[in-house]
Amino acid sequence: MHVDEWLQTIPAVWVYVLVGAVVGLESLGIPLPGEIVLVSAALLSAKGVVSPVLVGICASSGAIVGDSIGYAIGRKGGRALFDRLGRRFPKHFGPAHLAKAEQMFTRWGMWAVFFGRFVALLRILAGPLAGALHMPYWRFLVANVLGGALWAGGTTAGVYYLGVVADRWLKNFSWAGLAVAIAFGLASTLWLKRKAAKAVAVEEPETAEPVSAR
Repeated sequence: MHVDEWLQTIPAVWVYVLVGAVVGLESLGIPLPGEIVLVSAALLSAKGVVSPVLVGICASSGAIVGDSIGYAIGRKGGRALFDRLGRRFPKHFGPAHLAKAEQMFTRWGMWAVFFGRFVALLRILAGPLAGALHMPYWRFLVANVLGGALWAGGTTAGVYYLGVVADRWLKNFSWAGLAVAIAFGLASTLWLKRKAAKAVAVEEPETAEPVSAR
């Protein structure tokens, strides 16, 4: 069963709770599909099942609170915390991932927290890593609130309006037009994935070296 189909089987109030909880836990540093749950809930709002405003508010709150808790955990646990997480979750907290995230923090500072909300890797690492690197909390909080609100609210609004437009579009166009649109979308997605894979393949050897040398 797909996520959005599963969400339709539970009461609306629990959809809001689930969105806030999953996004919050992901922001705290636990690798969960926060973005998938948010997009699915936003699609439900386009169908009138839940309110897009409440979905955005719950997701924003979860993102901000989760990141803040993650910051506190990272501040207390330090680098030793990431060493333990790297051994337990190598696909998410491995040396290459950590080195790449730390490189972005060193270069961008608080803006890494802001823009990290839009990147899957940094969305999990931003809070704990900012705490472990002892970023001043007020700077972290500003970037956290702005990034969390923009990511959650923007994603909800974008998916909601696209869902509404798509529903109207499908009522007015033929199945042939739908097939062409789907084919174009799949081709674009595959092209972007290949470009991203090439970029990661080039960057990972460079970012892995400093960590292995420690």
